[in-house]
Amino acid sequence: MKKIEAIIRPFKLDEVKIALVNAGVVGMTVSEVRGFGRQKGQTERYRGSEYTVEFLQKLKVEIVVDDDQVDAIVDQVIAAARTGEIGDGKIFVTPVNEVVRIRTGEKNSEAV
Repeated sequence: MKKIEAIIRPFKLDEVKIALVNAGVVGMTVSEVRGFGRQKGQTERYRGSEYTVEFLQKLKVEIVVDDDQVDAIVDQVIAAARTGEIGDGKIFVTPVNEVVRIRTGEKNSEAV
């Protein structure tokens, strides 16, 4: 099994969620996060004063899927989250050794 973490723009969440549900994903976790990459923040204006926002708001979507689903899910996230502009985000895929559902004790694929 693999964990897919996608850092996306907040306004793209609905499109990503719909794409994932259509691809058969049954659960996901979404967190509000802040960070920067190549953008290095951005300059904003407020009442005539310029200031720099160093950490931009993003969302982190986390999904655990079977190994054979990874490529399809990653493709779905890319298609739904892409705007073509700097700051679209990143996708990280990492191995998951074990998953346990706390309520029932089910493990791995049954727990997802």
